[in-house]
Amino acid sequence: MTAPIRVLVCDDQALVRTGFATIIGAQPDMEVVGECADGRAAVDLAGRLQPDVVVMDVRMPVLDGIEATRLLAGAGVPQPVKVLVVTTFNLDEYVYEALRAGASGFLLKDAPPAQLLHGIRTVASGAALLAPEVTRRLVGRYAGRIRPPQPTDSALTPRELEVLRLLADGLSNGEIAAALVLSPETVKTYVSRILTKLDLRDRVQAVVYAYRRGLVS
Repeated sequence: MTAPIRVLVCDDQALVRTGFATIIGAQPDMEVVGECADGRAAVDLAGRLQPDVVVMDVRMPVLDGIEATRLLAGAGVPQPVKVLVVTTFNLDEYVYEALRAGASGFLLKDAPPAQLLHGIRTVASGAALLAPEVTRRLVGRYAGRIRPPQPTDSALTPRELEVLRLLADGLSNGEIAAALVLSPETVKTYVSRILTKLDLRDRVQAVVYAYRRGLVS
């Protein structure tokens, strides 16, 4: 049997934190290994409990979710932890900073339980996740500040550009495969090539890159 996904929930609102923990803990493939109310506690607990995913709020006392994410998942961290950030529309700037800090995914706090669970599973698998609402409203708005200008997109083949555009529209590998009549394995290979050619860390950065370059709008 596959080991359950170990999840640490960090949110300074007790009702939200308890709600998330209850939903997550009810899943047979997930285990809530800890709860906390601020970013400093999240960093400390993550070091001891070694969660697979931290569900992280943004605005919290002591240490906010952005700095906590940078300490857990940022560049240069010896053993980075995957972080799924939860936010609201009025925190656009904070989520932009969390993206730079190394977060693997973003969801809105009012997302339905199924979307939260899907997000945790997606991030735990090593993929990245952006809620469509966040992609269009936030990433499109701040994409120009994520990376310095790139010289050209000519390194990508026409097919790779197609895959990148669909990825930026929020499609999964399976959905891209169906749209382009390819196998999921072939799409996975295309995505890997795109990340390598453009020197991008993950799918989140690929989405940002696509918006920055005007490949989607």
